[in-house]
Amino acid sequence: MKTEPLGPPDPLAGRRILVGISGSIAAVKLPLVVSALAKRGAEVRCVLTPSAAQLVSPVALASLSRQRSYLDADQWSHTAARPLHVELAEWAELVLLAPLSATSLGRWVHGLGDSLLASILLATEAPVLAAAAMNTAMWSSPGVLANWQRLQGFERVLPLGPAEGLLACDRQGTGRMAEPDLLLLALESLALWGWRRDWQGRRLLVTAGPTREWMDPARCITNPSTGRMGVALAQAARLRGAAVQLLHGPLQVDPAWLEGLSCQRIDTGAELQQQLRLHQPAADAIAMAAAVADHRPLAPQAHKQGKQALTAQLAEGWEAVPDLLQELVQRRPPGQPILGFAAHSGDVLPQAQAKFARKGCDLLFANPIDQPGSGFGAAANQGWLLGPGPAVETVPTQGKLAVAHQLLTALGALLSSGQG
Repeated sequence: MKTEPLGPPDPLAGRRILVGISGSIAAVKLPLVVSALAKRGAEVRCVLTPSAAQLVSPVALASLSRQRSYLDADQWSHTAARPLHVELAEWAELVLLAPLSATSLGRWVHGLGDSLLASILLATEAPVLAAAAMNTAMWSSPGVLANWQRLQGFERVLPLGPAEGLLACDRQGTGRMAEPDLLLLALESLALWGWRRDWQGRRLLVTAGPTREWMDPARCITNPSTGRMGVALAQAARLRGAAVQLLHGPLQVDPAWLEGLSCQRIDTGAELQQQLRLHQPAADAIAMAAAVADHRPLAPQAHKQGKQALTAQLAEGWEAVPDLLQELVQRRPPGQPILGFAAHSGDVLPQAQAKFARKGCDLLFANPIDQPGSGFGAAANQGWLLGPGPAVETVPTQGKLAVAHQLLTALGALLSSGQG
């Protein structure tokens, strides 16, 4: 599992993170999360329910976190000056509750404090990322669904519902806990933005990654985009409550980052154009982060060409790929704000200002691709955000998830004001 932070500075470095583990077989994935957090410089303490302690070793977690693990038997001591659940609740800056079992969920939403972890959840005022995991039938039972719905209204809580997949009980269905890499991404989002779901009820259409224009089955025109910026934008919006439709080319990101998104794979500019026309009417806002190829061959071949034939094919010429961002602007319904992207080298800002005036979108994020540590394939990004007013907002070098939250805030403000 990757432990690379999304960019400098790492939002999790130096943070006090309490990891609460309850009784689900998904608990066996938590040592990976604890180890990654410790390597990123977080101070981690683990609390296990009795059922969780049967599934994952408290000793292993203590070794990985470099801190002792806590069990129910530790809650009360005549030598302790303060109750342990209060001390840990106040110590934590962030709480990761994973996996959240049906039993722990029920205790929490009904205000029961009959265990160390349950008492901590009642006492803490820190933001909590709660990742549910259980058998499909358990998840779909009326009691659990009612408890989960009740949890949605809790302040300082970011609920992360289970995904669909093959469960430990050999059943295929909903109930699988979010993968460790997605837990880390969501925890980072919680550190950057908090638990507020200001995009709740809104539908965001995001494009990400490169397109490919084929000369023959073996050769294509493309670019080095990995899709990381667009996927970070999509997940940030999802964690802030949005329903996200992601249209993407070939990606180079962890597959776990696609969980919870409605994804449609595309390859060429024509395919992206078709999907945009299909999905634009239902979107409240659009973020056009895909790196679309500018040109395509006039005569693509169905079979691989030899060198001479390829040279002749290239000499036949190229045609421009339609301007998809400009098409979106021209077709959009009233009140639909659109965020465009501009990747440039050299003197970026004048080029971006000319593009912004030409495209007609509401926001344009311009970033340099010739600066080390940012742009295509990098964990970080930087640049300028152009908007309706004359002022240009500087986006300092930071992780792409942090950039995504900054862009979402600007896009959401336009959506709320109806300025699209």
